[in-house]
Amino acid sequence: MEDTRRRGEADRAKPSTDTGVSGGRVSLQLVEESPWRWRLERTGSMRVPGIVFASRALLPDVAADRSLQQVADVAALPGIVVASFAMPDVHWGYGFPIGGVAATDVDDGGVVSPGGVGFDISCGVRLLVSPLERSDVVPVLGALMDELARLVPRGTGPGAVWDLHADGDLARILTGGAAFAVERGHGTRRDLERCEDGGVLAGADPAAVSDRALLRGLHQVGSLGSGNHFLEVQVVDEILDADVADAFGLAVGRVCVMIHSGSRGLGHQICTDHVRHMESAMARYDITVPDRQLACVPVRSAEGEAYLAAMAAAANYGRANRQLLTVAARNAFARAAGTDRLELLYDVSHNLARLETHFVDGRRRQLCVHRKGATRALPPGHPDLPADLSPFGQPVLVPGSMGTASYVLVGESGGDAFHSACHGAGRAMSRTAARRQISGTALRRELAAAGVEVRAASNRGLAEEAPFSYKDVDAVVAAVEHAGLARRVARLTPLGVVKG
Repeated sequence: MEDTRRRGEADRAKPSTDTGVSGGRVSLQLVEESPWRWRLERTGSMRVPGIVFASRALLPDVAADRSLQQVADVAALPGIVVASFAMPDVHWGYGFPIGGVAATDVDDGGVVSPGGVGFDISCGVRLLVSPLERSDVVPVLGALMDELARLVPRGTGPGAVWDLHADGDLARILTGGAAFAVERGHGTRRDLERCEDGGVLAGADPAAVSDRALLRGLHQVGSLGSGNHFLEVQVVDEILDADVADAFGLAVGRVCVMIHSGSRGLGHQICTDHVRHMESAMARYDITVPDRQLACVPVRSAEGEAYLAAMAAAANYGRANRQLLTVAARNAFARAAGTDRLELLYDVSHNLARLETHFVDGRRRQLCVHRKGATRALPPGHPDLPADLSPFGQPVLVPGSMGTASYVLVGESGGDAFHSACHGAGRAMSRTAARRQISGTALRRELAAAGVEVRAASNRGLAEEAPFSYKDVDAVVAAVEHAGLARRVARLTPLGVVKG
């Protein structure tokens, strides 16, 4: 879940067109490098500039959203290289802005910050492609959505597809991720081939996870959670790159399923625990930060290595979680639509800190790349891609707001920000403000009138996720494409939504 609830949000007014912005602590100078790229000049404690990928209309309104100040604050982290980046869906978060990307040099005092990952570690998206056409699904849509609502646990608290009773199984999930789920019969080997890192992030250590986090994780494997998490039945309504779409199995009228969930309470507790540890450890490393929510330690420190080990465990939990939700979706389709053939196109996380090698200043350097509300967008030929996807690039999955379009993009050669792209539309107003504007009951009626079946855990949660509370996803992905980060492949629209 996006962690804006930890800080609160104000509603946005029209984006500022002034290039001199007051960020609160210092005056920030925003320079237009192109219509899709803006530079925050170095000032104060900034070690590198900030780079914001956005059209003028998508720039945050500084009177209501302090995310540009957060971009500047991140630029002050020890060891940061190149720039503090922000995607077009950027908005205010905990420490880092949501939609923020930053890399620190592991061998030159670089730090890791839980605020650069967020509370929902490895929150991510996967897309399943069915052999069905819209005309096959519409007649049974109501029954299908009822089955999905019955088989997919959602909301806060416990309740899951796989309710664990053995601590050993939980430990195997934390180290084995989606691969352990498949080993236990939940899915297929092909699922793992289309999952980032083969479904398992290396380096996980359950010993770095607190007992409280483990307890929260026992009864939530295979559940959506709440907030902006969802399972959505979608139909491809536009193809923008025919060759890549064909390779991805996408065609106009094809029915797909998009799943958005993360590591639930286990990941949240891990973040909470390690932020606390780092806050007390920073003085020992002579680290100061402009915002205490940017608590950090050197990557090569006991605390840094412990966090990365716990974060990897949460990432594996998140991947197993989405794998279990995939099985639930297949079972629902089998019962209501006559087929369980939902093939995984790709699964990618958008809240992680990864150790990666990139060229910086003409030499290869090992970096700790924080992506918070941002996804990898690997170019064609990248060694981390499955062999059948390598000629085309990585599928980049960008969910829109409930009731609006979602997109499949593909990574571009020469993409910036360490091969990163946006993760969604990005909130444009707070959940509280959204509830003031519409009730859940009224929103259900509006979506039904538009042909979208909704199954939600609560009317309150539904109202908080109203489509108007997000940025225009069409504009966001257009900015991503114009900035050269990723290229649009297909546009999908919803038929039915199961909401957390």
